[in-house]
Amino acid sequence: MKLTNLVGASALALAAMAGSAIAGSHSTTVCLITKTDTNPFFVKMREGAAAKAEELGMTLKAFAGKIDGDHETQVQAIETCILDGAKGILLTASDTSSIVPAVQQARDAGVLVIALDTPLDPIDSADATFATDNFLAGLLIGQWAKASLGSAADDAIIATLDLNVSQPTVDVLRNQGFLQGFGIDLADPKVIGDETDPRLVGSDVTDGNEEGGRRAMENLLAKNPMINVVHTINEPAAAGAYEALKAIGRENDVLIVSVDGGCPGVQNVADGVIGATSQQYPLLMASLGVEAVKEWADNGNKPANTPGKDFFDTGVALVTDQSADGVESISVKEGMDLCWG
Repeated sequence: MKLTNLVGASALALAAMAGSAIAGSHSTTVCLITKTDTNPFFVKMREGAAAKAEELGMTLKAFAGKIDGDHETQVQAIETCILDGAKGILLTASDTSSIVPAVQQARDAGVLVIALDTPLDPIDSADATFATDNFLAGLLIGQWAKASLGSAADDAIIATLDLNVSQPTVDVLRNQGFLQGFGIDLADPKVIGDETDPRLVGSDVTDGNEEGGRRAMENLLAKNPMINVVHTINEPAAAGAYEALKAIGRENDVLIVSVDGGCPGVQNVADGVIGATSQQYPLLMASLGVEAVKEWADNGNKPANTPGKDFFDTGVALVTDQSADGVESISVKEGMDLCWG
């Protein structure tokens, strides 16, 4: 199948999972730093990292921000990992540009830093990036939504439910991919919200969770209650958007598209909550990241990018049972076989 910096007590309060697999007996430590420890995507990423670390005889130390956007906790985690002598850090950054000085500090200390899922800004601030092609993920759901609407796409009333005000790269890539796929001319492709297409009602931020999705949807409906197409940064945000629409009796006449491919999200495609979602593979990202740290620690080799790209592409597939001409997709059953969470 084609799968198109010394820290004080505050650092000790990090949401660290002691993914410490048999600490003390292992010589190589790898750190995993995610945006949160509750989003199923990051839970699965941690599971993948823990399993691979155990398999390879490594110690995994896992940290997470309190919420998506908690940049300071991630900086503290990087500093802790440096002090602990970690050989590598796997990072999903909340603020992809502000984190760069801390990442450089780690790299200057000889730590291999691999961005997972969310490229840093600039992308070469990390030694490597293992990620979904997030622009493609957005493009696929945009193309699918446009094709599904047919001629009605010309009069669509569109809202985008994005991540947070810092506009991390993953957020921008998905948003801009969706808009391009839908046939909307982009302004600055590195910025959310500067397009002038009259079909766009606006964007709001969700923090990538259900509560945020509901709140953002309510805010945008207050601007235009006739919104009929919604792009969401991820499936928890999509679930929140659906609840906001349901509260006003519009859950059946708004097309929601999203990105993630977790099992609850794929089930929501089956149930008609989401029309289509772009599935990504967090367990693969994390396990490959741990393997790369092991190779760096043992042999000094850094991972290579996918040919023609500035990152290692871990794959994406559009999941829907309502296929659209010219848009490659897999069925909900196939998505369920590959889902996570």
